[in-house]
Amino acid sequence: MKLQRLAVIGVGLIGGSLARALRAAGAVEEIVGAGRRIEHLQQAVDLGVIDRAAVNVADAVRGADAVVLAVPVAAMEAVLGECAGAVSPRAVLTDVGSVKGSVIRAARETLGPVFGRFVPGHPVAGTERSGVAASFAGLFEDHKIILTPEPDTDRDAVDTVRTLWEQAGGQVVEMGAVHHDRVLAACSHLPHVLAYSLVDMLVRRDDHREIFEYAAGGFRDFTRIASSDPDMWRDICLANREPLLALLEQYRLDLKRLMDAVEKGDARALHDTFQRAKHARDRYTDPKKKAP
Repeated sequence: MKLQRLAVIGVGLIGGSLARALRAAGAVEEIVGAGRRIEHLQQAVDLGVIDRAAVNVADAVRGADAVVLAVPVAAMEAVLGECAGAVSPRAVLTDVGSVKGSVIRAARETLGPVFGRFVPGHPVAGTERSGVAASFAGLFEDHKIILTPEPDTDRDAVDTVRTLWEQAGGQVVEMGAVHHDRVLAACSHLPHVLAYSLVDMLVRRDDHREIFEYAAGGFRDFTRIASSDPDMWRDICLANREPLLALLEQYRLDLKRLMDAVEKGDARALHDTFQRAKHARDRYTDPKKKAP
C-alpha cells in the first residue's frame, strides 16, 4: 500500500517517528504536518520528517488519504472537530493516544458520519524524550500496535491502518477499548505515576543532592520514565482515572502489607513477594531468562 498524502497532526516523537518510518518504507508520496508551534513544524521540515507544514489542521487534512492524530489526549476532541469539516469522507483517520475510551467518545461526538473511518490506535512504543528531534524511523520495530475499532468502524479502514503500522515495523493486535484502558493502566500508566512519585518524594528531602549523587543503575532504570513529558502524563492519568485509581488502591494495600512485613521482621513474607516478582519479570519481560 502506498499513500499519496499523509497528514500528521502533532509532529513530535510518535508522529515524527511514524512519518520517518513510512517514508523509509516508501509507503507515502507526501507528508503534511500541522501543530501548535510553527518553529517546531519548520524543524520537522528542515529534518526531512515532513514535506510541508500546513497553516492549520483543516488545511493539513484536506486532500489527505490518511490522517494520524498524534496530539495529547486532552487536545484530541478539539483537533477531531477541526478535522470533521475538512477531511475527505474516503480518508482514514487514526490516533496514537494512550487512552482509548475518551478518544472514541470525542470522535463520536465530533466526526458524525465520518466516524466509521476513524480507527482508534495506540503504538506501545516511545522513549522518555519528546519532540521531533527525538524521532527516529525504527521506533516501532517489533513493538505492539493496539487497534481498538468499534463495531461500526469500517473494516477497510481498519485494514488500511493495520497495513500502515506494519509498514512502519509494528506488530498489530486488536482489542476492545475498555480492555485496552485497563491493561495499559496496569503496565504503563501506573508505572509512570510511581516513578514520578518516587522522584518527587526524594527531591523534596533535605538530603536529596546526596541521594541523587549516589543513585546507581537500578535507580536510573526504575525512574527513567519520570523524564517523560509531564503535560502528556497528566492528561493520560485524568483521562483514564477510574482504572488507574483502582490500581493505585490495590498498590496502596500491597505496599501496606510490605510495610507490615518490614516492621515485623517477616523475612518469609518479604522473600516470597520478591521471589514471585522476580519469577514473573524473568518469565514475561526478559527474553534471556524465560522461565517455564
